[in-house]
Amino acid sequence: MIDALDGYGVALSVTDDLEAHAAAVEGWGYSAIWLPGGQLETLEPLLRVLRATQRVAVVPGIVPLDVHGPAAIAELYAEAERIAPGRLVVGIGNQAGGLAALGRAVDEIDATVPRERRLLAALGPRKLGVARDRFGGAVTLLVNPGYTTWAREHLGAGATLAVDQLVVLDEDAESARGAAREVLGFLVTVPGYAAAFSRMGFTEADIRDLSDALVDAAVARGDVERVVARLREHEAAGADHVVVGPLGGPGELETLERLAPRLLRG
Repeated sequence: MIDALDGYGVALSVTDDLEAHAAAVEGWGYSAIWLPGGQLETLEPLLRVLRATQRVAVVPGIVPLDVHGPAAIAELYAEAERIAPGRLVVGIGNQAGGLAALGRAVDEIDATVPRERRLLAALGPRKLGVARDRFGGAVTLLVNPGYTTWAREHLGAGATLAVDQLVVLDEDAESARGAAREVLGFLVTVPGYAAAFSRMGFTEADIRDLSDALVDAAVARGDVERVVARLREHEAAGADHVVVGPLGGPGELETLERLAPRLLRG
């Protein structure tokens, strides 16, 4: 179990304004700030957020091991503990060579990052098993609340389940789905996500064509009340921590600001 991760966190883009945005979302009451792994050319932005905030957990979602290996992770963790003890959670994934290579990398990481301060990007039963046995928990993406229930059953009660939920704060269904499809068009070509959609009951045609039903399963859309209701469904389904990932709509920061009063205090 990862004590630093509970409630609702946010995904922030890595920009020149990262420090100001991080301070703002912390002030609105969110419990964690996640930075997309694909935007982490270096791991320095994580330290930037730690320096700019006082209490939130900071999480890479996720560190791709093919880009930043165990040595880089050890260096990051040591510096994070120096400047902000207890607030960095290391999200890990994307290891070429399958589960055997992942296991070897984790063997190295064991010496520098405690199990209860790291989580694994996991969708399938084997990865969820690794998350249960060797990590403090798992993070999922592009799943509906039904999948969250299934993931919780496979992960067990003793590990943290974080769910990254993409959201579009837009009441127009077609424009909201259009914003979602801009991101999903690539993600559904990744085998792990395609397999997860198959587990949710979607056909090859749904996945290939990004059907309305698939888009609505993967992305929360609509007004504040509708989006908040979807986020709370994950919590009810067994998620310990839900990450709000804004797409389209009024923009990243405005989306998070508008959701905060209802989500965090409603």
